[in-house]
Amino acid sequence: MSLGVPALLVRGGTRVGGSGLIQTVHILDDPMDEYGEHEATDDPLQVLRHSTAHLLAAAVMELYPDAKYGIGPPVQDGFYYDFAFTKAISESDLGAIESRMRRIVNEDRPFVHETLSREEAIAEFRKRGQDYKLELIADKVEGDDVSVYRTGDFLDLCRGPHVRSTRDLKAFKLLRVAGAYWRGDEKKPQLTRIYGTSWLTPQQLDDYLKFLEEAEKRDHKKLGKELKLFIVDERVGAGLPLWLPDGATIRRELERFIVDEELARGYLHVRTPDVAKLELFKQSGHAQLYAEYMYPPMKFEDGEELELRPVNCPHHIVIYQSDLRSYRDLPMRIAEIGNNWRYERSGTLLGLNRVRAFALNDAHIFCTPEQLMGEVKGSIELALYFSDVLGIEDFSYQVSTRDDVKEKWLGTEEQWQRAQAALIEALESMDQPYRIGVGEAAFYGPKIDFQVKDAHRREFTNSTVQVDFQLPERFDLEYVAEDGSRQRPIMVHRGAAGAMERLFSYLIERYVGAFPTWLHPVQVIVIPITDAQLDYARKVADRLRSLRLRVEVDTRPERMQRKIRDGQARKVPYMAIVGAREAETEHVNIRDRSGNQVDSSLESFASMVATEVTERRR
Repeated sequence: MSLGVPALLVRGGTRVGGSGLIQTVHILDDPMDEYGEHEATDDPLQVLRHSTAHLLAAAVMELYPDAKYGIGPPVQDGFYYDFAFTKAISESDLGAIESRMRRIVNEDRPFVHETLSREEAIAEFRKRGQDYKLELIADKVEGDDVSVYRTGDFLDLCRGPHVRSTRDLKAFKLLRVAGAYWRGDEKKPQLTRIYGTSWLTPQQLDDYLKFLEEAEKRDHKKLGKELKLFIVDERVGAGLPLWLPDGATIRRELERFIVDEELARGYLHVRTPDVAKLELFKQSGHAQLYAEYMYPPMKFEDGEELELRPVNCPHHIVIYQSDLRSYRDLPMRIAEIGNNWRYERSGTLLGLNRVRAFALNDAHIFCTPEQLMGEVKGSIELALYFSDVLGIEDFSYQVSTRDDVKEKWLGTEEQWQRAQAALIEALESMDQPYRIGVGEAAFYGPKIDFQVKDAHRREFTNSTVQVDFQLPERFDLEYVAEDGSRQRPIMVHRGAAGAMERLFSYLIERYVGAFPTWLHPVQVIVIPITDAQLDYARKVADRLRSLRLRVEVDTRPERMQRKIRDGQARKVPYMAIVGAREAETEHVNIRDRSGNQVDSSLESFASMVATEVTERRR
């Protein structure tokens, strides 16, 4: 993954702030500089974190003098440093490293900036046996002047700036150990990356550690296992989740909701295969410009090559071309929850958030130039509606545009400007703030990315709207205009709800597993107090099921209080407890997952839950 250039937050074209993004996960506010670190910044918190990374490296080199050190930049909420150790370390070693860091802090070692000649710098790092620094000097440093910083005996290739002294670093904590390829290249050695966090005050550090504790409780990977929603098994493969019955139920409800709403808005739902001939993706340009994310083609004896599709666009284009289209047929909105396959590098995989196989709520709208603005706005409105119903409240917009590296993009500058202008005009007409992400576009056109944050404040793209002049040209798409001439349609690519996997990961963390009743895999558990009420419990369940509610009867030989606790642990919305009195009066004693309790007639309860589900209340 590559870092984007700094993005701007814009309202009506006015600059009001910014942050830099990679395509799916927010990492840092600036790009790498020639020293393999990050551009110099005067932001006090970033300076503090950069300085703490140097402090970490100084401590490591004192404890492990044979180690080699790579780079150590500040990142969102903290810092890291990469090392090559002669003997593997683990998180159990972080306490000793942190103790040495605090000793160096108490020694009040100054951060001293020096400028060495290229020859002096090479000699200094060669004497220290620091091969990674020598590589950076050879590859990244231009000219004869080399900027370095000393912290006691520790020397680092660095542009700075830094705090005055180690004594200024008062609030830090080492967090975890991970693997990382040197300079992000899988062909290079894998190093040990030590992550930490650093703050201006101890109170800020304490607040952040409490946030991490809460985020860990919400982590969808942890909850997915505890609630038996999905698993990932190495026998199947990394990034290939298996949906367990409860998780599959929630996904099925999401898909029904999405498809029904799209059908109501004039979308035409289709089904297309997960594979296609490689030639189709050569025509679309994916085989040339998206190859790093595609699986190798499957080659057969007759010379045919089939490719697992990374996107649905070419299949939908073929459907559009299956008949001659008139201007009266447009806009034509072809939609599908289609399976996509992308070879994400193992180090980037993250639970359901970043996977290798996913189902995308995808649509391709073929429209006339006059219809373009309405279709872009309609796509945004649909994404907003889905967000409102599902409870996605903290999100922002990014208009992702091309950069100056021409070989990355299809089409002319004029086409790109037209497409970008349409996206910006749509957002501004709806009074929606946005930022610009230069270099983050799809290779065929700019897009609006709906950015949301997970429980750990990592930012990712949940849905998109893209304007495309390129694929209609590459596939020679046309429609018959009102005057009888053949005209080229414009394509709008949009994923209003995004990938089911990524959406599900967000919802798990948003609700901490306590999904709204309409989504929950089990909406009601009926609990008989004794076996004498089993027949009535089954009658209650049958009545609720007749309203298409998902119901279980807990017939286990456990005490009632144990059954209630288990239901609450599963975060089931309602437990209907039935004893002799309830059976006699055809009532139920209702407990919700928050512990509230009320008596109700069976019919009133059934009507209440059915209405709650039908209205998709949160």
